[in-house]
Amino acid sequence: MGRTKFEGGEAVSFAERLAGSEAFRSMFREGMAMVEEAAAYLDGQGREEARALPRNDSLAYAAESMRLTTRLMQLASWLLLQRAVNEGELTLEQAATEKRKVKLSYQETASAPDIFARLPKTLRDLVIDSLRLQARIIHLDQLLYLDPGAPLAAPAVSPVEQQLNRLRAAFS
Repeated sequence: MGRTKFEGGEAVSFAERLAGSEAFRSMFREGMAMVEEAAAYLDGQGREEARALPRNDSLAYAAESMRLTTRLMQLASWLLLQRAVNEGELTLEQAATEKRKVKLSYQETASAPDIFARLPKTLRDLVIDSLRLQARIIHLDQLLYLDPGAPLAAPAVSPVEQQLNRLRAAFS
């Protein structure tokens, strides 16, 4: 799979390089900004939009907002752990032990595509953006923390791609 490169006779992990790169710092900023944006939306405009929804859609809004909040807290926890590794506050091994407390897993939307399509656009955008970030973080997590000799397991079809296909079908 080419997860390491030899530099001066020593193996260098591409995953560790990526995790310490500007790309990671950008992902970190994106994730933290998304947490702030979601919190501001759900505490402000989102509350108003939720009150205006019919009962069934309001229940779907509540389910999606809870799942969004849970997903973003998991992603933020992972990002903070990895930043601590990058800054030398934790070793990769210590982070691996700590991250067992972070339940990083693929989550899809809580609603059927037709119901999801009726939810406020800002909520839908936040959910879709968080699913994309989730897929990127889980991929990096697999590269960093799985046994280097083990093959990387990936879903046959990306959960994000599945969700996007369901959304496309709902809007078609």
